[in-house]
Amino acid sequence: MANGPAYLTKEGFEKLEKELEHLRNVKRQEVAVRLREAMEDGELIENAEYEAAKNEQAFVEGRILELDRLLATAQVIEHSSTSDVVEVGSTVVVKEGNRKPETYTIVGAAEANPKEGLISNESPLGKSLLNKRVGDIAEFKAPDGELRFRIVEVK
Repeated sequence: MANGPAYLTKEGFEKLEKELEHLRNVKRQEVAVRLREAMEDGELIENAEYEAAKNEQAFVEGRILELDRLLATAQVIEHSSTSDVVEVGSTVVVKEGNRKPETYTIVGAAEANPKEGLISNESPLGKSLLNKRVGDIAEFKAPDGELRFRIVEVK
């Protein structure tokens, strides 16, 4: 992720808060129980379950730290639906050539999920759409050449 604040929608912020709460209050205890049970099974040197539990514990603690930092520095996007300029938080309908229109919401990198139409403001497409208006052309270089999208609607 780039330096500076992490941009999150209100929904994205709440989703990450719930994940953090679950990791702290449920997952930590589950892993602790697995570790305790694995240690009671005897020989730790050859205990695959103990190793798996230690690895899961490291992942859970790492994710808790990552979410703590992310949420502490997050800037919740307050998108104005009256703006006709593409900004972080905007939902944009774009059209590439004769293809059918596609809809994307511009979000911060931490929340991006292209399969769900959530694209990062740091991605090539996201960057090219920022500060544009309906009718403008957003251009960027992709691995297979230059892509051009006409902005059809900004919500």
